[in-house]
Amino acid sequence: MTTPTPETLAAAGLQLGLTGPVATITLDRPDVRNAQTPAMWRALADLGAGLPGDVRVVVVRGNGPAFSAGLDRRLLDPSSVGGEEESVAGLVALSDEELSATIDAYQRGFTFLREPRFVSIAAVHGYAIGAGFQLALACDLRVLSTDAQLSMKEAALGLVPDLTGTKPLVDSVGYARALEICATARMVGADEAVRIGLALAAVPTEQLDSTVADLVQALVAPLPGAVTEIKTLLRGADQRDLETQRRLEREAQVRRFREMASLAGGR
Repeated sequence: MTTPTPETLAAAGLQLGLTGPVATITLDRPDVRNAQTPAMWRALADLGAGLPGDVRVVVVRGNGPAFSAGLDRRLLDPSSVGGEEESVAGLVALSDEELSATIDAYQRGFTFLREPRFVSIAAVHGYAIGAGFQLALACDLRVLSTDAQLSMKEAALGLVPDLTGTKPLVDSVGYARALEICATARMVGADEAVRIGLALAAVPTEQLDSTVADLVQALVAPLPGAVTEIKTLLRGADQRDLETQRRLEREAQVRRFREMASLAGGR
């Protein structure tokens, strides 16, 4: 599948920048604090499917004053959206099977960020609310500015987080803290996010871009196959027993030795 055109992405409120092995995805609806829509989620899924094979790091960021304020609230009111836009009221009219399939399509705009072939980084400043928080959680790594505020607001609307955010939240902070964060819909500040394991670091806003750039450079320095194998090994390691994990380590190392030998022989 080919990468969506800049015009298609712009219509969904997105930008894509490609610089060598680094892809930067920018949420670009600054006038509404990068509020998200189903069109954006579908475009993200297409973008993920069409990323070039040599991309090794994907950075997700927001344009303007916030990473993402979450769901575009206009979608809760069918009278305020255009006839071609998907609204919550329109979803309710679907059958259970159709509604589940539609949500599955939305989720694919988040799941591609977990693919082993690259490392994904969320560069979060300002608000990351609801869908914005879940987009950050979909990334492998999160770096925050000190003004970042994270919140899983779905419970306040009578809903549940359904854009793949629940598992990485539990993986990061444990069941009890994840339940408290989701059920209360409270704000989690940058310092707390670092302390409880949600983020790698919190830095002044003016240092966010340079901090992420340094991390990107460190990630692209090793040979690409090694990072891909490491990501695959670490994902799900907590759910495997030691015997399974060490077998997977052996198999991965055999592949690395063979590839390194092949590269050396080709010189």
